[in-house]
Amino acid sequence: METLVRVTDLSCHFGGHPVLSGVNLELARGQVVGLLGPNGAGKTTFLRLLSGLLTPASGHIEVLGIDLNRRPLAAKRHIGYLPERTQLYPELRVDEYLTHCAHLHRIPRRAIPKAIAAAKARCGLSAHGRRLIAQLSKGYRQRLGLAQAIIHRPAILLLDEPTEGLDPFQMRALRALIRELAQESGVIFSTHLLPEAQAVCDRVLILYEGQVHLDTDLNTAPPDHVWRIRLGNPITVMELSAFAPVIGALSLGPNRFQVDLVPGATSADLARAILAAGLDLLELTPARSDLERVFFDLLGVEDRA
Repeated sequence: METLVRVTDLSCHFGGHPVLSGVNLELARGQVVGLLGPNGAGKTTFLRLLSGLLTPASGHIEVLGIDLNRRPLAAKRHIGYLPERTQLYPELRVDEYLTHCAHLHRIPRRAIPKAIAAAKARCGLSAHGRRLIAQLSKGYRQRLGLAQAIIHRPAILLLDEPTEGLDPFQMRALRALIRELAQESGVIFSTHLLPEAQAVCDRVLILYEGQVHLDTDLNTAPPDHVWRIRLGNPITVMELSAFAPVIGALSLGPNRFQVDLVPGATSADLARAILAAGLDLLELTPARSDLERVFFDLLGVEDRA
């Protein structure tokens, strides 16, 4: 697949405080990558760096092989960006605002009406071209922000909390639109809605304290020999590996582990070994691409109610 964005060892500091550290990413055409993480993890900063609004302390960003720091105008031509808070002009009408955006993106004058019509159609704004922006609801303003991001048909689309302000029907339509846009572009979007990311994304990056703690492909099914267990007794990884039929174990928190079974062993063999050791087995589940579980595991927070 064609690589649209390559990020290498990206770091950013604010007032000497590290906000991002050593972030790496490759985005291919046709991919939808979700940025997940708690507030303050660095998601918005990362998107601002990718859009060229901020300059990194170190590291490199290449957009279609163009160094964003050295040739920002050439690189930004291929980027569409929906910020967390889109700067709209309430005194303008929808068509007037999109015409202004088309000029900023240097769309040829003759092509502007067609570009505006296509962007409005994709974002459900075809019947609202004459409306004042001040009269739009929050959801429709979000649609307008997305329309300005795609009006020049960019190869890379950066969306910061794109579902903010949308009702469930609009969110469903946006998911379909993102998948449609990804057929010809690459999409990176941040969200705090874990099910939303799982429904739309091919890959997710979980950011925590400015670092990537997980970069995983959601289209890859987990192997059937990897299981998660929760015990009612305190035990270490080494103690567990000494009697259980596993070739590796990873601690996910107090008395919680992800284990890789030895060839030929089953979950029943694992359960019998745990019970024979006099331990309480409280949970035994296959390791699956459940973002909520993975997210809380990485943050060291119990995800059960």
